[in-house]
Amino acid sequence: MRTREIIVRDTLRYDPNGAVVLAGGYGVVGGEVARMLRARHPSLPLVLTGRTPSRGEALAAEVGASLHAMDIAGPAPLDLSARAVVTLVNDPLDRLLRACVHAGIPFVDITRWTARVQQALAWAAVEPPRAPVVLASGWMGGIVPLVGAALARELGSAHSIDTSILYDLADRAGEDSIEFMDRMHLPFEVMEEGRRREVEPLTGARRVELAGRHRRVVRLDTPEQLTLPLVLGARTVSTRIGFSDESATLAFRALRGLGLIHLLRGDRFRGLRRALLRSSGQGGQAVVRIEVSSGGGSLTATLVDARGQAHLTAAGATLALERALGLDGDAPPRGVAFPEQTPSPERALAALRSLGVELEVRRGAEMERRAA
Repeated sequence: MRTREIIVRDTLRYDPNGAVVLAGGYGVVGGEVARMLRARHPSLPLVLTGRTPSRGEALAAEVGASLHAMDIAGPAPLDLSARAVVTLVNDPLDRLLRACVHAGIPFVDITRWTARVQQALAWAAVEPPRAPVVLASGWMGGIVPLVGAALARELGSAHSIDTSILYDLADRAGEDSIEFMDRMHLPFEVMEEGRRREVEPLTGARRVELAGRHRRVVRLDTPEQLTLPLVLGARTVSTRIGFSDESATLAFRALRGLGLIHLLRGDRFRGLRRALLRSSGQGGQAVVRIEVSSGGGSLTATLVDARGQAHLTAAGATLALERALGLDGDAPPRGVAFPEQTPSPERALAALRSLGVELEVRRGAEMERRAA
């Protein structure tokens, strides 16, 4: 009953000439998004929201944005006008999603786990959106499925899509990205040879080349493992993660094997989780490897962002917003869309490179020669 009361009292209004509202806009990822949008769209009005606007004063002054108090989980009603809303923090009650759908405001979300993507799709079925809703929660703001779609387009189709992520423990990370550990004890579904099956996190270890070394990577629950089979018809999709210090990967596997991962959930062990997932937090690089196979051919893309995972995630969020508003040169999508549904993936890859992301694509034979 409390959830319904909060949602009913919210008043969001669509203003086609208004500001883009960044929910969580002065956080780690939010700050990167604000700077990217200001650089790419100098005249675009921006509003940065959060529970403590005073923390965003320096960033707001830097990018010429306004500040607005907003606590998505609090009792105060949401009351603002917007051209679009980008959610950069968890919205566990779907409060912003539902308010934007009701008001016809273009909406972008990069924070949802797979189950919550499914929940958003259920809400959209109950009240079909009148404005674009871009669910860009695939790894790094939808970058992984976007690149996967581009490779599949070049190959003509996608039979399998395998993603390997290097998580740099020296990197900066926001609270929401660190909280993914809370799901490391929960089984999830993957598509293998056209059939859904349930797997355990931190299993299925493989060794792949990342940042010049062969590293151990293990299974991780990410939304593109749901959406890529639906959008591209891929029969096998997997996402795995490894840490820059392989002892961390082994430690997580050991904790899971002992049944201790679930004990680290909640506020009580927040500091321990942060210690496990981040050493200095002063900065590191983001590295992702995406291999798409179809028939007898394959393409492998390696993405490197020297400015780290927050910057790479912000690039995904920026491209998703440009898609929602038609700023990418294509007509905005109708209703719910995923990044991999872009009609111009090649243009999206060019935009990704323009945002400072290194992207190298090699054919299978080239990768084999390089390995040899």
